[in-house]
Amino acid sequence: MSEPVPMSEARRYQQLRAHLSYLKLNDDADALPRVLDQARQDRMSLTTAMERLLEIEVEATGARKLSSRLRFACLPEPWTLADFDFAAQPGVDEKLIRDLATLRFLDTASNALFVGPPGVGKTMLAVALARAAVDAGHRVYFTTAADLAAKCHKAALEGRWASIMRFFAGPRLLAIDELGYLPLPGDGASALFQVINQRYLKSSTILTTNVGIADWAGAFGDATVAAAMLDRLLHRAAVVGIDGPSYRLWNHQAAAETIRKGVNARVS
Repeated sequence: MSEPVPMSEARRYQQLRAHLSYLKLNDDADALPRVLDQARQDRMSLTTAMERLLEIEVEATGARKLSSRLRFACLPEPWTLADFDFAAQPGVDEKLIRDLATLRFLDTASNALFVGPPGVGKTMLAVALARAAVDAGHRVYFTTAADLAAKCHKAALEGRWASIMRFFAGPRLLAIDELGYLPLPGDGASALFQVINQRYLKSSTILTTNVGIADWAGAFGDATVAAAMLDRLLHRAAVVGIDGPSYRLWNHQAAAETIRKGVNARVS
């Protein structure tokens, strides 16, 4: 049976919890009884106990910040680079992707362009790099080219053009997916150029497209805007051309083969 705690110690304990709550160290306040019990049981030094208590708050704060960054990033899937099967997509330069995954390109405000037909893994790689940047503590935003153009068009009609430009200029990494899949509205190419121009030499952009670089002028209907956009994107950029089998189709075929084998095993 434990000895009764002196009243002065009880008051000191309550005062400590009150201090933690006042400083909004709520995770520490909740963990305090557990840490004190562990400190008594393991005969921890005062320094060790304090470090253990603060470690809990640091980890909880880091988790909250990560959750907030992920909400802002709007990643369409929780993919990481570990989810990408390089063996299934020989058209991808794995060494280049691994180098991009170090995020060194963010330090020089460089860009990454993924160019190739549908289904080869462009979006998955863009999401994986964006997620790596989020995990590293960077502010990231993921959007499709069509959604970006629509947001800019709406902001222009509502007199919020400067505000939307600041929004897209803000993230350390902006990922623009599916350029060329859907036609952009009348001023879409111009809006996209202005976003790219706002970020030029300041922040990094990842862009995925099924349109070969040589065909941008025709695809976007304005050779001047297309050339100016490419000039800024390619000034500091890694261009990842993917010319291989459909990664998505390969996954579907692999899943179908697994089901077929299971059915045959049951029948036999």
